[in-house]
Amino acid sequence: MNILVFLVLLGIGPHGAAAVPHSLKNFYTASSQVPNFPEFVVVGLVDDIQMVHYDSNTRRVVPKQDWMNRVTEDDPQYLERNTGYSVAAQQTFKVNIDNLKQRFNQTGGVHIYQWMYGCEWDDQTGEVKGFLQFGYDGEDFISFDLETGTYIAPKRESVITKHKWDSNKAQIAQYKHYLTKSCPEWVKKYVNYGRALLLRTDLPSVSLLQKSPSSPVTCHATGFYPDRAMMFWRKDGEELYDNVDHREMLPNHDGSFQMSVDLDISSVPAVDWKKYQCVFQLSGVKEDIVKALDPKEIRTNNGDLSYIYIIVAVAVLALALIAVIGFVAYKKKKAKCPPSPDNSSELSEKLNPDPK
Repeated sequence: MNILVFLVLLGIGPHGAAAVPHSLKNFYTASSQVPNFPEFVVVGLVDDIQMVHYDSNTRRVVPKQDWMNRVTEDDPQYLERNTGYSVAAQQTFKVNIDNLKQRFNQTGGVHIYQWMYGCEWDDQTGEVKGFLQFGYDGEDFISFDLETGTYIAPKRESVITKHKWDSNKAQIAQYKHYLTKSCPEWVKKYVNYGRALLLRTDLPSVSLLQKSPSSPVTCHATGFYPDRAMMFWRKDGEELYDNVDHREMLPNHDGSFQMSVDLDISSVPAVDWKKYQCVFQLSGVKEDIVKALDPKEIRTNNGDLSYIYIIVAVAVLALALIAVIGFVAYKKKKAKCPPSPDNSSELSEKLNPDPK
């Protein structure tokens, strides 16, 4: 976990859909001395789409998707029950972050403590993967190994917590039950309630962008869903790895996603541009979206790529002239020579996951 997760999931900054894993993730974030920001926030996501929100200012769990109305209609106590869990967690987390500051010999300054837990459920294979981990100031603090039923302490300051929690067999049993039984059942419910949104497939618009003539060409795809997508550059049908930079996938405000991949063309002759293609692949969609490296398709800050057209035209003309001269020379040589063969990736003792 890192601090970017804290920002992205709260809407500040920063995988056929039916045949891929669905997920439920809950993020609890306590902070100290962060200006103009709640001291405690809870965010719940289904398939990386935010569906509920709670913070210490409003002190209420608020639905973030229209389809959540169906959840509350079938379960009228849902919001009140989960608000109660969040209020209780808020008090616990306030104590936790103070204890962590003491453990790390810290006083003032900005500090962030996070708890992330949830699961993935594959609706095709039935496979379930549970996860539960804690982070402090952007680094892993302690995590739960579901397979062994023990905790992993990556830092010296978290070893004391590991020993204490490893001895709490009741809590371990509760976590195991939630992560392998309750959580996937909630995933199934949420996916069923929000199927019109969560099981949709949206293709992106793909564009070629370039800041300046010497900048890499960026292939940018936006507006796609789900986030299980790949994008890469290829030359003559073969995927490229050198001179290629893959950017992080980011969420859009409407729940869709965007991603980019850069190609350094500084060493690519203009006449070879036609050999390069940007390819976008979306899970569940058979047809790829392919964008050829065409100067006429590139949008740039200069707004005018006529200089590229001229370079390409001149290069093609020169190549054609060389070919003609070479062919004439070859014909003359052939007339004189015989044919030759071809060469051929202190905490609370008990923080119970709520039933979301």
